[in-house]
Amino acid sequence: MSDTTHPSPRDRAAVALRACGVTDLPTGTDLHVCTPIDGSVLADLRASTAADVDAAIADARVAFSSWRTVPAPQRGALVRRLGALLAEHRHDLATLVTLEAGKITSEALGEVQEMIDVCEFAVGLSRQLYGRTMPSERPGHRLMETWHPLGVVGVISAFNFPVAVWSWNAAIALVCGDPVVWKPSELTPLTALACDALLHRAAADTGAPEGVHGLLLGGEQVGDFLVDDPRVALVSATGSVGMGRQVGLRVAARLGRCLLELGGNNAAVVAPSADLDLAVRAVVFAAAGTAGQRCTTLRRLIVHASIVDTVVDRIADAYRRLPVGDPFDADTLVGPLIRERSWEAMQSALYRATYVEGGELVCGGTRLDRDGVYVTPAVVRMPQQYPVVCEETFAPILYVLTYDTLDAAIALHNAVPQGLSSSIFTLDQREAERFLAADGSDCGIANVNIGTSGAEIGGAFGGEKHTGGGRESGSDSWKAYMRRATNTINYSPDLPLAQGVEFGR
Repeated sequence: MSDTTHPSPRDRAAVALRACGVTDLPTGTDLHVCTPIDGSVLADLRASTAADVDAAIADARVAFSSWRTVPAPQRGALVRRLGALLAEHRHDLATLVTLEAGKITSEALGEVQEMIDVCEFAVGLSRQLYGRTMPSERPGHRLMETWHPLGVVGVISAFNFPVAVWSWNAAIALVCGDPVVWKPSELTPLTALACDALLHRAAADTGAPEGVHGLLLGGEQVGDFLVDDPRVALVSATGSVGMGRQVGLRVAARLGRCLLELGGNNAAVVAPSADLDLAVRAVVFAAAGTAGQRCTTLRRLIVHASIVDTVVDRIADAYRRLPVGDPFDADTLVGPLIRERSWEAMQSALYRATYVEGGELVCGGTRLDRDGVYVTPAVVRMPQQYPVVCEETFAPILYVLTYDTLDAAIALHNAVPQGLSSSIFTLDQREAERFLAADGSDCGIANVNIGTSGAEIGGAFGGEKHTGGGRESGSDSWKAYMRRATNTINYSPDLPLAQGVEFGR
């Protein structure tokens, strides 16, 4: 009998799922969904089969034939209703995010708010899918571009943002006229079931076709089916660089489109003029928040030699006071790692950094004696940017490096394969502008006086180099979900050819 005062994680999940309209789980023995809070089982689910994948894509293709002809502002009505339902069930969804991903409550609520915000953004976008008109060289002609729905969009998302990344893709794809088939991480399927139920309710409320959204549960094999199917026009995948390489090659082999948001090895430069109070606060959240399990987590700190001792001491002091524990506890700031494998990777990286590559462990790197994988965030001073520093370890390890000139700092910053997010802390305008210039940070996101994490939905999100080059969410990222057509309209009685070509009399 469960304790009604302190319900078990499984009971909490069941209550939240029912509130979101999930009353019939696809039970089975394929997926044992565990919470990182204490390792207990939240649910046992059946994975989708090849037949399930085929049916979901077929339904989406049928939905596309009608959804693409619905005026974009009317498509926006579906997303507006989805946003309202997400807001109504904000706390239920945040509970599921915390249970499955281990995020502290404020971060889980923030992720759900991000879904609500991107729905608002997409609704506005539904009236702004602009083409352009260009001057024609031929008299009596008009030259223009138009944008049309692309087709079925396959979304593969990762555990660390179990719902926000889906919403970036789904909200925009839907207003662009594209049905979505979603394969969430096998570690976080319950949040996906809840979001899928709310979207289907929104579709029913607004008269959208049933197949406008499909959900597939399972691991790598299910993702493979989605990636390889030629009926999927665009595959948007978030995950590791290794995963992205496979997805990119396979989709390219069938001449499909890819949108990849892959690993990050993000750095911040701290200049002598920096506001250290601001910088330390930003660094601690960017490096230790979400237990270091964000693609935008700060992993490298490049500090001017004149202030490095002070900066390291202040960060280490803040780290030692960080409450690590149950993410539902209001006082906790650092929750658990997602699973045992993450702790093993963290241990391996710390061993290489300190015993093989000459680094000094300043603080952290220990595991708490309790159920679940709870670790203290680590700070490591490195003599130089050795190989372990150039690799992304998805755990809270902050490597500290020093520099003497800004040119050296930027060279150090850019000397890794990844290129997602970056920051500089400086009150010197010249330094700030230099960091943002073409020969400054080579990342898709470059910030001044804020950390590397916490991107807003209005700006296009994504990175360069091994991060994949894709862009999601804001700005003109909607173009990835549509196809462009160039149109020439001859409203004259004549037929002049372009470039002055003459053919016959």
